Amino acid sequence: MTATAVPVETLRDAALAALGQRVVHAEIRLGELTLQVLPTDYLASAQILRDHVACRFEQLVDLCGMDYSQYGDRTWESGRYGVVLHLLSVSLNQRLRLKVLAQDDELPLLDSVTSVWASANWYEREAFDLFGIVFEGHSDLRRILTDYGFIGHPFRKDFPLSGHVEMRYDAQQRRVIYQPVSIEPREITPRIIREDNYGGLG
Repeated sequence: MTATAVPVETLRDAALAALGQRVVHAEIRLGELTLQVLPTDYLASAQILRDHVACRFEQLVDLCGMDYSQYGDRTWESGRYGVVLHLLSVSLNQRLRLKVLAQDDELPLLDSVTSVWASANWYEREAFDLFGIVFEGHSDLRRILTDYGFIGHPFRKDFPLSGHVEMRYDAQQRRVIYQPVSIEPREITPRIIREDNYGGLG
């Protein structure tokens, strides 16, 4: 039998009580709760959210990397790169979003939460591959989507749309070769930033 979902304000109060001073920002928007913690408190916060009797977030549904370098006209407290986790408590029928920003833009480094949720394994590898975020304590941090010799991180906002190199089969050498991109840089889709209240969702 599924537990009745608690009001999001009740979840906020319970999570804030459990995490205490670790929370630097809490927001309810569109009926969903987002908590932000510092990178130094990230792993401990994850463990508390999983184990605390009022939270019990047993499942990590998703973990995705973020690049906030060109996010509207907003300024962020610290860090260009970060991760956002979507957590689910099956036993208490509640959901929560947890956000953390890495302190160093040159080497974005965060603790791995694979010891808390095993499902973080491939998600962290994806964030490492596409954004260059390094997860300290991950047992097998390798690229997962790009090619073995790929250079750069393609989801970073300063990565060129056409990439740096292209791959083709060379009939004379009878193998696949890499060479500099031979097409002119271009923007295929114009970048659109919508207002905060676009569609009446603000």
